[in-house]
Amino acid sequence: MQPQIAPSKNSYKVAVIGAGASGLVAARELRREDHQVVVFERNNRIGGVWVYDRTIESDPLSIDPSRTIVHTSLYDSLRTNLPREAMGFRDYPFVAKDGKQRDTRRFPGHKEVLHYLEDFTSEFKLSELIRFETEVVHVGLVEEEAEGKWIVRSRGKNIIVEDEEVYDAVVVCNGHNTKPCVAEIPGIDVWPGKQLHSHNYRVPELFSNKVVVLIGSSMSAVDISREIARVAKEVHISSRSVTNKLLTNHFDFNYLWLHSMVKSAHEDGSVVFEDGSSVTADVILHCTGYTYDFPFLDSCSIVNVDDNRVGPLYKHVFPPQLAPSISFIGIPWKVVPFPLYELQSKWVAHILSGKVSLPSQENMMSDVQAFYSKFEADGGPKRYTHNVVDYQFEYYDCLAAQCGVPLPEEWRNQMLFATMMRLVAQPETYRDEWEDENLILQAHEDFAQYIPQANK
Repeated sequence: MQPQIAPSKNSYKVAVIGAGASGLVAARELRREDHQVVVFERNNRIGGVWVYDRTIESDPLSIDPSRTIVHTSLYDSLRTNLPREAMGFRDYPFVAKDGKQRDTRRFPGHKEVLHYLEDFTSEFKLSELIRFETEVVHVGLVEEEAEGKWIVRSRGKNIIVEDEEVYDAVVVCNGHNTKPCVAEIPGIDVWPGKQLHSHNYRVPELFSNKVVVLIGSSMSAVDISREIARVAKEVHISSRSVTNKLLTNHFDFNYLWLHSMVKSAHEDGSVVFEDGSSVTADVILHCTGYTYDFPFLDSCSIVNVDDNRVGPLYKHVFPPQLAPSISFIGIPWKVVPFPLYELQSKWVAHILSGKVSLPSQENMMSDVQAFYSKFEADGGPKRYTHNVVDYQFEYYDCLAAQCGVPLPEEWRNQMLFATMMRLVAQPETYRDEWEDENLILQAHEDFAQYIPQANK
């Protein structure tokens, strides 16, 4: 049932944690609803994961808690795997711009995405809301408050003393590409080779003339495997699904092989796969994703991360027991991220302002439990709880309906589907050859009402 939309009536002091894409659009939507917004950003610039840093961590697996954390996972050659028309925020299209520093390709490199976010920040004057070089070290409930206010403690760069402030609401936008997952391999302690996580992959030269075992089958794993195959002696991809077309259609290199999962590693340098085959390898590259991490959050054990499930969360956003005073933007994965962040942010902002309301705590928790039960009955592993690829369009429509805004344009769904089909069929060229010009035309017809501000 679509909620009833009421006039805005509440104005709250809201802390937004992170000035990446999700934090930026959250700040914009909250300010549009007349909330008082403070954005905390540990870096000295906006962009989050889209800020490229050549630096890698001292621990190549990124599991040593004493390491200095690098908060980006970009590799130098990364290009988007989505077309710019579908990537951008609805009312600020990601259109190509002229200029020496701009990348006009339809599937641009990471620098162009950062430029887009910088343009967005400038257009909506968001920098004035951001405290740069300020790390949030603690978020916790104010114990004596019955209304769910939050203490936020933060610390500036090179400053020992922490600032403490009270906020009516907190919106968590810290991303989930910092704490890597690493495959557990029996015998790895005595295996003599080098290991690293893709979080610390930047350029392929490290793998020159090496025999590499790459674990993972995501789109970034596929891109990285192709890149290092151009310089490595051999690349052996270890995947849960050896029939995955995303992988098998990429095998036009002479020195690239596909295997089942790694079973064990040994002191003689060999890596054994579950199908019984083995290879003597120099490097194991873990392209195994990340786990959610909120080291600053003290929610009295109400919100937990268990096997990469953040829960309980109503519609992947609100913890029922704490809603709406705390919310999480950007938890779902295998999505079109920026439009998702925008819709989630609109929902949060509208809930806080009183334009729309949430169900009761009891009903939200019942919804969460029903979702978990169905997910598990369908055979979904807990770690895939927030993988919404099979129902992402329905999820976007649900969010739009919740906050009373127009549904996403149909061309977006069709364009995403066309892109995925090309990616599987022509993985080497899908970013530069396409046949969906009719959808591009539809997109630009919709953009016409916004492009004057987006293309300044």
